Amino acid sequence: MRFRLSLLYLIVILLVFGVISIPKVNAQSSSDILVDIIPPNPAPYENISINLKSYVNNLDSVLISWSVNGKTTSSGIGKKSFLTTTPAAGEEMNITATVSLPNGAINTKIIIKPSVMVLLWQANDSYVPPFYRGKALPTPDSEVKVVAMPEVRIGSSIISSQNMTYYWKKDYTNNVDGSGYGKNFFLYINDYLEDSNNISVTASTVDQKYSSSVSIDIETTQPKILFYKNDNNFGTIWEKTLLDMYKIQGRELVEAAPYFISPKEIQNPILIWSWFINDNRVNLTSFKKYLMPLQAEAGTHGTSILRLNIENRDKIFQTTNKEINIEF
Repeated sequence: MRFRLSLLYLIVILLVFGVISIPKVNAQSSSDILVDIIPPNPAPYENISINLKSYVNNLDSVLISWSVNGKTTSSGIGKKSFLTTTPAAGEEMNITATVSLPNGAINTKIIIKPSVMVLLWQANDSYVPPFYRGKALPTPDSEVKVVAMPEVRIGSSIISSQNMTYYWKKDYTNNVDGSGYGKNFFLYINDYLEDSNNISVTASTVDQKYSSSVSIDIETTQPKILFYKNDNNFGTIWEKTLLDMYKIQGRELVEAAPYFISPKEIQNPILIWSWFINDNRVNLTSFKKYLMPLQAEAGTHGTSILRLNIENRDKIFQTTNKEINIEF
C-alpha cells in the first residue's frame, strides 16, 4: 500500500515539473504559403511567373529554393518569385518551392499542366450576300454565338469537350446561366452602347486537375449598304460596286446589299425598304425590295440622287442608308 502511494506521488511530481511532456504538432504547414501563378491557366511554351505570399511568415528574410522536376534551379534570401516556361500540351511540370523558416522548412508543390483552347464566334443573324468571302459581323442588338474548343491532353488522349465544365464571362462578369457542365458554347446579345464585348471562358475537367482559359474581344460594327449592277445576262455583278456618279445606259437594275443587317433573310417584312430619287419616295410593287429599276427618258441628260433607307421594325439601332449620284 505504501508502495502504491509512493508511485502515485512520483507520477504527480513528474507531471508537475514537466519531466513527462506531450509533443506538440508544428502549427506551420504549406497552407501558410499562398501561391499566385500568372497567367493562372498557361498555354504550352508560355512564360509564367510563380509568386509566393504569406500572412503568417516574413518571406523576405528566409532562404527560398526552387526546383523543377526534382532539380534545384534557383535559390536565395527572399526569392519569392520564380520565372519559367511551360512544357508542351499534355506534359506535366512539377515545381517545388522550399521555404526555410526558423521552425522548419515548408515545401509547397505546384503542378503545371498546360493546355490549348480556341474560341470561334459567329453572328447568328447577320446578312452577307452570296459568294461573300468575309465573315458576317455582329451589329447592335444582334445575337452572337461563341464556341470553345479546348485541347486538354492526358498522355496521348484528348478529353472530350463535352466532358468538361465551362465558366463563361461577358465583359468580366460571371454568367451563371451560360456556365456549366458540357456547355462549350455561349450565346449573347451584344450591347448597342458598346463598341465591343469581351468574352472569356475557363474549361476544367470534372476533377479540377486540368483547366484552360482564353478570352476574346468581339467588335460591333454598323450595317452598311453597297449597290451593284444586276445584269440580265450575267446576274448580279458582285465583283464591282457602283460608285458615286455612276452612269446608266438605257434601262438598268440596281441591287442593294445591306451587309450585316438582321435578320439575314432580307425579304422579311420586319425590314422597311425606302427608296428615293431626288428625295421623292419610290413605291416598288415587286416583292424583291432590294432591286431598283432605273431608266432615263429618251433625250434627257443630267444627274439624280439615288438613296435607300433600311429600318428594322423591332431593332431601332438596326438602320442604315446609302446614296449615290446617277448620271443619265
